[in-house]
Amino acid sequence: MTAETAEPTDRLPALQAGDGDRLVNTHVSPWLGPLAMVTTQDLALPLWFREIQVEGRGCLPPAGPVLLAPTHKARWDALLLPHAAGRRVTGRDCRFMVTLDEMRGLQGWLLRRLGCFAVNQARPTLASLRHAVDLLARGEQLVVFPEGRIRREGPGALRLHQGLARLAALAASRGVAVPVLPVGIAYSHALPRPCGRAAVVIGEPMWITTPGRDGALAFTRELAAAMAAQETRACALIAAGAHRSPH
Repeated sequence: MTAETAEPTDRLPALQAGDGDRLVNTHVSPWLGPLAMVTTQDLALPLWFREIQVEGRGCLPPAGPVLLAPTHKARWDALLLPHAAGRRVTGRDCRFMVTLDEMRGLQGWLLRRLGCFAVNQARPTLASLRHAVDLLARGEQLVVFPEGRIRREGPGALRLHQGLARLAALAASRGVAVPVLPVGIAYSHALPRPCGRAAVVIGEPMWITTPGRDGALAFTRELAAAMAAQETRACALIAAGAHRSPH
């Protein structure tokens, strides 16, 4: 979601349960979810990476809604996040907000059944926002990539869309206070290679407290700094791992 086109939260109509149900699956498939978890966490990740480090799991709340705000480095991010914070860790699935392009064809069929839902970043619909808040109200764990695209460059100043901040503000205005956890992801290579390393660092929860556009803008700046700090820490873990067992 972009700051220019996201609708102000004070103009949104009252939420009605199930508004997003007509567009997306509201639950993870009871057979496909566990199958995907075994395939990715027990097969794909161990076969591809020689080491995956996760730091900060203690920051994950044991219950209630949560928004994960990770840096976006590669398509592997979508597999690492459930490994770091998914069902085996928190008892909750990671529900991803993805772009419309990701929801096409066979991939879209699969993602919908894994609990993902689409948003048009150029013009987010009320249905997608309502569905996200509905999920948070149920105590779900949502993943939103605030950068909106993969960034291969190393740690530095991040440019974030304000959509996540507006979503958190909208949820709060509906009585659903949501902690936002900045997450940094790093790999030993810009394009993750076989036998490479990966690291995920989860930061302390943040809360949006100021309503309106100014509040969303200020929170987005704070979130960008926190995400960059977690990514820097993730890079340090990668470097330490390489020092322990050099090629």
